[in-house]
Amino acid sequence: MRFLLNWLVNSIAIAVAAAIVPGIAPFGADPWVAYAIAGLFLGIVNGTIKPILSLLSIPLTIVTLGIFQLVVNSFMLSIAGWLSLNLFGAGIAIMGFGSAFVGAIIVSIMCSLLGFITND
Repeated sequence: MRFLLNWLVNSIAIAVAAAIVPGIAPFGADPWVAYAIAGLFLGIVNGTIKPILSLLSIPLTIVTLGIFQLVVNSFMLSIAGWLSLNLFGAGIAIMGFGSAFVGAIIVSIMCSLLGFITND
């Protein structure tokens, strides 16, 4: 049940980011299907790749006082978008690093807010 809730929260957060950031757009299917597929892959990437990358980037995160973690989050969003498009043919298309960076900030804020609301 927790997995489904996280998937829903990720999908809603990605939809909000796509509505706000001009460089993020749904691609390949109905927008909500694209957001759901991208949300699924974001959950998978955050659960598998992000812990390893966060561990490897501890020195840079310390030197930048945590700001480098935003770069890691934007990379995770880019990977999730790329995987969803290349494996399912539907997901989110991210136009560049700037869009991924701003989108990752919005997704992080939305996931925190929605997680607080759902007591996650």
